[in-house]
Amino acid sequence: MNDTPGWASPGSAPSDGQDATVPRPAEPADDTGSPSKWSSAQPPPGQWSPPSAPGAGPATPRPAPGWGGGGPAQGGGGQGGGWGRPPAAKPGVIPLRPLGGLEILDGAVSTLRAHWRTVLGVTIAVAVVSQIGDILVQRYLLPEPVEADPNASPSEALRQAGDAAQSSLLGLAPSLAITLIGTLFTTAVLTVVVSRSVLGRTVTLSEAWAEARPRLPQLLGLTLLLPLMSAAVMAVGIVPGLVLGSAAGVALSLLGGLAAFVVIVWLMVRFSLASPALMLERQGVLASIRRSAKLVNGAWWRTFGVLALTMLLTFLVSMVIAVPFAIVAAAVDSDGLSGLISNTGPDFGWPSLIITGIGTVIASALTYPISAGVTVLLYVDQRIRREALDLELARAAGVPGYGSDRSGPDASRD
Repeated sequence: MNDTPGWASPGSAPSDGQDATVPRPAEPADDTGSPSKWSSAQPPPGQWSPPSAPGAGPATPRPAPGWGGGGPAQGGGGQGGGWGRPPAAKPGVIPLRPLGGLEILDGAVSTLRAHWRTVLGVTIAVAVVSQIGDILVQRYLLPEPVEADPNASPSEALRQAGDAAQSSLLGLAPSLAITLIGTLFTTAVLTVVVSRSVLGRTVTLSEAWAEARPRLPQLLGLTLLLPLMSAAVMAVGIVPGLVLGSAAGVALSLLGGLAAFVVIVWLMVRFSLASPALMLERQGVLASIRRSAKLVNGAWWRTFGVLALTMLLTFLVSMVIAVPFAIVAAAVDSDGLSGLISNTGPDFGWPSLIITGIGTVIASALTYPISAGVTVLLYVDQRIRREALDLELARAAGVPGYGSDRSGPDASRD
């Protein structure tokens, strides 16, 4: 059994029905018990009943976002209310009820504000190390770009395009590896931070790292598997056209690439909740992928919409921060600016690379936490909607009426 509050035991499949282990809210006392704290004026029978644990009987319909749900009225605030429904408890950055897309974004930003020392500590450190490595790669390892012949035949143009793509991929490989490692560390630590913030509990960087470190090998496997899966799908789409090597082959490659891109987007959204499932449920790599597919099933478009909105927001934030630094970098680097004006290609030096690197570090430090926070809160929201996780989270947070917090966030597992 997994005693960590709010997270399923490894290998379980709560989406298909869990054991009735989630405690119920406190019931009103009977005539022989202690005096009830409930009002004597109760709704007529059948119009409201305390929420039940999954698997304990017919499911009580979940209130839509904006309604309170999950337990008795609490002092934790939260949004909701409505006809006869108390507001949802809010021990941390989100109310414990089904969330809207903007509420998920707000929860991610609230986590950044509430735990800014821990969050910025890890994101700035990772961004600085990643950017230094990227600058060194750009300066010393990137190959010269392959020049295409505008008068080449279709088959020759296709070959040149393949050579250029190969050269670009080889040049980007070190940068992608650095980014992959940086994403690995930030995802691991920020997942722990966000999960604690849902319960309204603080966590230091050392505590988050100590909890996340044992899961790094599995997270690395997941982080490598998903890009390899995408690359394999894209190869299946474009390789047949490349093999033909004619104008028809070019058209086939374009169509195959477009179809492969659609499949990749579908798969990445379907598996987008795998990392929080791996970290918080102690799942294996393949089990976390299956878990994500189960949670996203029936909510693909909603998940896609929230992730797309998050990507747009982080892109705009990055552009707002990075563009002024890029302009300053081009201005202080006369060789790069003259190259841009003469269309011969910019040859930026160290001043330009350092200035743009500073802008990238600032942008990454702000956008990494938002992206990671949205992913974790999407996972929590789907489990609230499908598995009544709000009851267990309320108990773990010590909300009155849900039982005592028997385990705490650092509890050991049986």
